[in-house]
Amino acid sequence: MANKKQQARGFFDEYEQLEKLSKLKDPLEKLNSKINFELFRETLNAIYQKTERRSEAGAKPYDYVLMFKVIILQRLYNLSDEQMEFQLNDRLTFKRFAGLGFSHKVPDTNTIWIFKEKLKQEDNERKLFDCFYQELEGQKLIVSEGKMVDASFHEVPRQRNSREENKTLKQGEIPEEWKEEKHKNKLSHKDTDARWTKKNNQTYYGYKNHVKADLGSKLIDNYTVTDASVHDSQVLAPLLTEKDKGQALYADSAYTGEDQETSINKVAMINKVHEKGYKNKPLTEAQKESNKNKSKYRARVEHIFGFVQTNMKGTYMRCIGIARARVVMGLTNLAYNICRAVQLITLSRERCVQSVKLGGY
Repeated sequence: MANKKQQARGFFDEYEQLEKLSKLKDPLEKLNSKINFELFRETLNAIYQKTERRSEAGAKPYDYVLMFKVIILQRLYNLSDEQMEFQLNDRLTFKRFAGLGFSHKVPDTNTIWIFKEKLKQEDNERKLFDCFYQELEGQKLIVSEGKMVDASFHEVPRQRNSREENKTLKQGEIPEEWKEEKHKNKLSHKDTDARWTKKNNQTYYGYKNHVKADLGSKLIDNYTVTDASVHDSQVLAPLLTEKDKGQALYADSAYTGEDQETSINKVAMINKVHEKGYKNKPLTEAQKESNKNKSKYRARVEHIFGFVQTNMKGTYMRCIGIARARVVMGLTNLAYNICRAVQLITLSRERCVQSVKLGGY
């Protein structure tokens, strides 16, 4: 028979556990202390209060900021909706971050899924990304002394389609057989937007996250999402804006070409894209040296993808369709910016303290 004293757990037991987790430097507690998530409330209200409740009966919806923090957690740890529900019930650090009390009911799988579905409409995930970017600008964390662009693959569950089916999908059409009533459940599980591609002898199936980042801060300031087959250079123009005027643009040789040069000149940026050699026109030694110097700056964009791959548990997505892929990648970019902002704020304060110790201001 179990010891009754061991079974009993009260408020102070939970409090002591959280105190211990704090002493062990819970990273989510640090995230909560550095970022005021209330800054998203106005944007969240505008997104979710469009549909008014028809009746006061039934359970009230979860607080929007709480739910937003839940989906940010989901992206930080690359969890499925089912795993997110489990971890919220299981982990004290997750509950504390979201603002859930120990006795509170946590959002279930379906609630999390519905909350994210609303973000598919009207580029709502972009509104949240832009909301935080404006805060970054207000905090003077955007250096604006150069930009860098690149893309990363985000894979989704691979489809077992026939060659003919894949050929039809590439043409932007849905195989006739899938439209039949008896196959309607099959079609709901088929990703008709994702595409196959190959790079460095490795195959990928899914989508691409094309980003433009601030060179000095390594914060993402713009992004666009395509299927995996779209070449990096084809989406350079949408990434560049008038705010980039006068800044240097660093990118690998995939972004060379007349159209890309036109896009760079259109926003009056300084072209620092790697030069490309050709079969009958190899790079000169001077061009190779120039590319080598540019690499010192361009390589900083790889730090972003490295952080997402390692610290945020990878880029594999559990979603179907490009609309949901945009939500997942938009939230991934936002979650990265939140983490990077915390790093920059911490570094800035450490330097201030060091300056004081050395007799500075």
